[in-house]
Amino acid sequence: MAFDRMDSATYLASLLAKSFSRALQERGQKLGFAPGQFPVLLELWSEEGLTQRQLLDRVDIEQATMANTLARMERDGLIHRKKHPTDKRAQQIFLTDKARAMEAEAKAAAIAADQSHFSDFRHFERELMLEYMRKAIVNGARS
Repeated sequence: MAFDRMDSATYLASLLAKSFSRALQERGQKLGFAPGQFPVLLELWSEEGLTQRQLLDRVDIEQATMANTLARMERDGLIHRKKHPTDKRAQQIFLTDKARAMEAEAKAAAIAADQSHFSDFRHFERELMLEYMRKAIVNGARS
C-alpha cells in the first residue's frame, strides 16, 4: 500500500498548524506578540500569578521552549516575574499593562485567523471539524 501524504492526518495537521500559525503571526505581530506566546497569554489572561511549572502543565510544551518563550515575553514587555511567596525556587508570572491592554485585540486576531481558514465552511462543517480535532487531541493524549 503506497503512502499518500494527502491522506495522512498527521501530515495535514502539520500543514494546517503552520497555516494557522502564519495567519496568527501576521495579525499578532502588529499587536506585539508571536504565535508561540499566544497560549501563554491565554492562560495568564485567565489566571495571573502562575508559575512556569503550572504554565508548562497547561500549555503542554517542552521546558526549554517555555523558558525561551517567557524570556522573550519578558524582553518584549509582556510579562514580569515575582518571587513566589512560599516556594523560594519558583517565580510567579504576571502580565504587564501592555499585555493586559492587548487582550481583546489579540483574541480578535485569533478569531480572524480562524475565520480566514473556515471562510468557505458552513457552520455545521466548522463545528464538526472542531469536534473531530478535539477528539483527535484527546485520543493522542491517551497514547
